[in-house]
Amino acid sequence: MMCKLALRNVKRMAKDYVVYFMTMAVVTALMFSFNTLLFSKDVQNLFQMDAMMSVMTGLATAFIVPIIAWLINYMVRFVLEKRSREFGIYLLVGVKKKEIARLYFTENLLLGAGAFLVGMGLGLLFQQILLSIFYSMVQLDYKLHLEWNRNCILMTAACYLGCYLLALFRSRKKFRKMNIHDLMESQRQNEEIKETHEKAKRWFLPLSVLFLVVFGVFLFCFKAWDTGVVIAFLIGLVLTIYLFYTGIAAWIACYVRKKGAAIYRGDALFLLRQFSSKIRTLRFTMGTLTALFTLAILGSSVAFMFNHFQNEVLVSKFPFDVQVYSSNAKDDFKQEIALLKQETTIKEIFTYKVYENETNQVNAYLYTHLKEFGTKYLNTDGTPDWKKINKNEELAYCNYDTYMGLSDYNRLRTMIGLSEVQLKEEQYAIHIKDRVLNQIGDFSGQINIQGTDGKLSFAGYHTEGFSQNGHNGGDYIIIVPDAALAQMHPYYAELVADIKGKAPVDLENRLDHLEEDPDKISVQGHAMTEAASDDWDGEAIGNSCSGSDTIVTYTAKNLVRDNLIPEVKYMLSSLMFPLFYIGLVFLCVALTVLSVQQLSDSVKYKFRYRVLSQIGYSRREIRRMIFKQLAGYYLCPACVSLAISGLVCVYVGGKFDFYTGVRAAPATYFLISSVLFFGIYLVYFIITYIGFCRNVEEWG
Repeated sequence: MMCKLALRNVKRMAKDYVVYFMTMAVVTALMFSFNTLLFSKDVQNLFQMDAMMSVMTGLATAFIVPIIAWLINYMVRFVLEKRSREFGIYLLVGVKKKEIARLYFTENLLLGAGAFLVGMGLGLLFQQILLSIFYSMVQLDYKLHLEWNRNCILMTAACYLGCYLLALFRSRKKFRKMNIHDLMESQRQNEEIKETHEKAKRWFLPLSVLFLVVFGVFLFCFKAWDTGVVIAFLIGLVLTIYLFYTGIAAWIACYVRKKGAAIYRGDALFLLRQFSSKIRTLRFTMGTLTALFTLAILGSSVAFMFNHFQNEVLVSKFPFDVQVYSSNAKDDFKQEIALLKQETTIKEIFTYKVYENETNQVNAYLYTHLKEFGTKYLNTDGTPDWKKINKNEELAYCNYDTYMGLSDYNRLRTMIGLSEVQLKEEQYAIHIKDRVLNQIGDFSGQINIQGTDGKLSFAGYHTEGFSQNGHNGGDYIIIVPDAALAQMHPYYAELVADIKGKAPVDLENRLDHLEEDPDKISVQGHAMTEAASDDWDGEAIGNSCSGSDTIVTYTAKNLVRDNLIPEVKYMLSSLMFPLFYIGLVFLCVALTVLSVQQLSDSVKYKFRYRVLSQIGYSRREIRRMIFKQLAGYYLCPACVSLAISGLVCVYVGGKFDFYTGVRAAPATYFLISSVLFFGIYLVYFIITYIGFCRNVEEWG
């Protein structure tokens, strides 16, 4: 009997639950589809570093679950408040509180179960879309197939059910304190405007704006960032947001009390009173929503930046089909060549040597001038700290400057479709990463390159993609005439190959297992270069270096582009997908709370709109006032979050450009995220507006 009544009530009030039901179904679908990446055997079998996706998705889920729990708790309170009059009638006719509580719990469980089932069905669609996007991003073919992983289903159900039961458990206190009078009159009560120290609090508004400006200046000008500073910065920003809304609430209260001239224009008096009636809840609710909106926009914007990075950089970062490093300059690569001939069709293969002459002037200049190193390699008087430079703690650069002969350099250029470079016998050139050159500018006057007959003159820089993360030097390599190599020493050996078609999926792993020393195999399953494999203790005197990149640094001995790029894209996707996941869930949760708050007010204060109707306002005029009221509530947190996230996005984009050399166009990705944001925003606004008008017009 109780179940039948609960089911009837759920059907009867379906129109009031639509926003909540829709959000919970979408959140369930998102949780299930992203958990698929965590448990999918197919994804786990793709790459050696499969744990990274699982860890990041798991962390995102752990971050999201408390937010979902907060949403469900908020919604349970909303439904309880909306149904207060009905529950008062139940008490009036003699129904016990325990029976009312059981009815309410049953209704919510039915509603939750319905949203869960719809969400799981929708999740199967999201799953296929997500996996298709994922496979396309890592450049692998995907065939549509459903994945019903038991652990994935159980984890989604456990998170969902746990949040629901926690919210219902917290509502028990409400039922114990119920009385007929409060329940019957709850929807007709005005909120008491608590005006304490409002004149002082109104100054929080300009102060918070000033603090936001100060934070912006601090963000772009402060250099000594560490964990403590970041935490302090975030706490200060959150407090500023809440101060902002405290100031707005106080300003409105003071303005209404003073009866400013503007309150008598049009609908201003009614609308300001509506805002004033929510003065006690405005600060916390709007502040929390602003924080969630900000995180949602930033998450999607940063994800877009990473996607741009992987599309623009990886091909230029790894320009050769196959590249093999050997710390032994005399290595003839017989094993590697035999394996390549066995597994691929070779179009061109070439072995060469990288040289050194026991100089360290370019290394020293980069260590002491690149901004990412700061003053670490400088003495107090500004001179290079040669002890630290020679210790080579960063492993960004080899222990000596790296050189390449002109003929080898031109051979490599032709293999990747670049034109040859001409040098006179008394000239040299530098091939350097574009990011590094843009940061430090022309430094040719700071180095002295000796040829066979004296000092060589500088002939120019070249910045095309050239595999400069440990293979062809770290960040740079100096190009000299072949004759100049006679006075240098072979430093390490390289093999490059151009093959027909795509490389076998396990070619890089098979090259790795030619490594004689198993200790040189990293946890990712790849053979590491000499210095990189020596526990990164900074003590090894090696000829290996990784460059100064900080986003993607790959120090493997063997690079197979067709194997490597999907793996690196997988690594980046492990960051991108959780960011999108968090952003979408936060956005939906925040919008649901905002919508529920307004729909709750529409029921609680609909008598106010009835009064407007009785004094002559038409239905059209009332709807216009509702539109203005909702627009104010929706635009306020949106505008503040856009201002904050836009500022942070520009900062992150600048840092992205600084550390990668990729101009990430933060304004473009912020605009894309904002359009996506407002698209979803508009859907919720329309649903809320329709529901608000319907609730108000139930008086008619």
